[in-house]
Amino acid sequence: MSVRFIVPAALIAAIFTFQIAQAEQREIRRTDLLKEDVSVSGREVVQVRVDFDPGAFAINHRHPGEEVAYVLQGTLEYKLKGREAVTLKAGESLFIPDGVAHSARNVGDGKASELATYIVTRNAKLVEAVK
Repeated sequence: MSVRFIVPAALIAAIFTFQIAQAEQREIRRTDLLKEDVSVSGREVVQVRVDFDPGAFAINHRHPGEEVAYVLQGTLEYKLKGREAVTLKAGESLFIPDGVAHSARNVGDGKASELATYIVTRNAKLVEAVK
């Protein structure tokens, strides 16, 4: 084989492999929207938009306070410790009690997004991974 054919073939294979790797990435992106003190001493409200690529999974975690998850688009499955999994579609919401370990997964065909509103301990780490 000539070098003229090997280099273009290797370049095409590399580009194809890169495109497949990009297509398989399943990311979760968080956009901070609001952080303000509330009337309860030592507490604050934090609001975050969370965008899930298809198949993306938020590992088991907890927060230092309550969370209300409102699905903006797509379909998300939530698993809370000690409860059956629940699947929510756009327009549905879920209350997650203080400190309860939970996970979330995009189980729909496309992207999914949620609006997460937290009432948490002021200046505490918002997300703590749980094994």
